[in-house]
Amino acid sequence: MSGAPSRGTLTPPVGKHDHVQGPSTAIVTLVEYGDYQCPFCGNTHPIIKKLQKHYGDQLRFVFRNFPQVRVHAYAQRAAEAAEAAGSQGKFWEMHDYLYEHQEALDVENLARAAGVLGLDRVKFNREVAERVYADRVQRDIQSGIDSEVGGTPTIFINGVRNDDDDDFETVKTRIDEAIQLGNASKGKRRS
Repeated sequence: MSGAPSRGTLTPPVGKHDHVQGPSTAIVTLVEYGDYQCPFCGNTHPIIKKLQKHYGDQLRFVFRNFPQVRVHAYAQRAAEAAEAAGSQGKFWEMHDYLYEHQEALDVENLARAAGVLGLDRVKFNREVAERVYADRVQRDIQSGIDSEVGGTPTIFINGVRNDDDDDFETVKTRIDEAIQLGNASKGKRRS
């Protein structure tokens, strides 16, 4: 199987179709595969926010949808709603809103969220009802499958899956290691 990605490698790498916060020049890229209805992802959301605040421009955050439809009835629709909000330039606002309101992911509450966020509600409701972004979400799911994501949340740090706990201190330690490695690589190129 030459040419196949090694176990725990992000596939495909971060690209122009991803939702990204932070500069492309960041030393560390953290990718999360998440499900808006997953309680573990809900617990990870404030940890990611804290990491972003702590590292600032050293950290680039990428979110990919990985709804677990067999156990979370509203996850797929919530992911599509985030993408619909993204078409109006408010992916991250919807992303945060969904995690902060995990108990309210039915169609009526998604429409309410669109109003709270100031979206064009007619366009949003139509796109959600017509499942305009189902293929976009499916591409994220397929990339998760290709990256051997088994559940949510799954975090990759600089393209390598974090198989340790997703608590703040553990992820911070992995990010610090990646920063040290990145800085060491820069030093080698300068000499």
